[in-house]
Amino acid sequence: MAPSPSGAPLAPRLASAFAEVPVVASVIGTEPLRQFLTAPAKVCILASFTVGQLPKVVPALVRAGKTVFVNVDSSPGLAQDRGALDYIKSLGTHGVVSTRLSLIEKGRPLGLLTMMKVFVTDRSNLSRSLDAISRGAPDLVEIMPAPIIGRMTARAQRAMSPSVAAGFVETPADVALALALGSAATATSDARLWHLRRDQLPPVPPSALKRPAAPSQE
Repeated sequence: MAPSPSGAPLAPRLASAFAEVPVVASVIGTEPLRQFLTAPAKVCILASFTVGQLPKVVPALVRAGKTVFVNVDSSPGLAQDRGALDYIKSLGTHGVVSTRLSLIEKGRPLGLLTMMKVFVTDRSNLSRSLDAISRGAPDLVEIMPAPIIGRMTARAQRAMSPSVAAGFVETPADVALALALGSAATATSDARLWHLRRDQLPPVPPSALKRPAAPSQE
């Protein structure tokens, strides 16, 4: 497996996709599908697709050479259990996204890539997230919101690697900063960034890379 910027192993399929376009397309509902199909971004997270829409959407994206994650937490009609994972796997889905540790733990034995979504709002929340990630060992951690990565210690982010920075990713500079801070990729619903290739990233000022000192209790 190829290393991510933070040194943790990144699944070869994802490493290949992020080598060119380090952006995951957050495809919310059917309206942005056509834009994603014609964009160079290779990886997507499907959100707000009903259980009835997925059998049409997932195979079409797979045929187009896209790597498809389904956010099972936000798919109306899709149960939060092993049966839901079996179902999306049968459609050709490559991975699952969830905040639920139980689903992340069940995904890997089924051959699904797993992405655990965490919301880092304070230090106690960060501690709980690190514990869940340690137990679930996901292939990717979706960290929200992206700007919090600059407030995390390098040690905390390494424990969350490989990571995808999401939330408030609005410009090429946001993407470049997240990558410079150690994320493997970013995720955004802004279709303009689905065309952002790695060689188009703007430079990151050294001052933006300063991190807080590790607290004594960490």
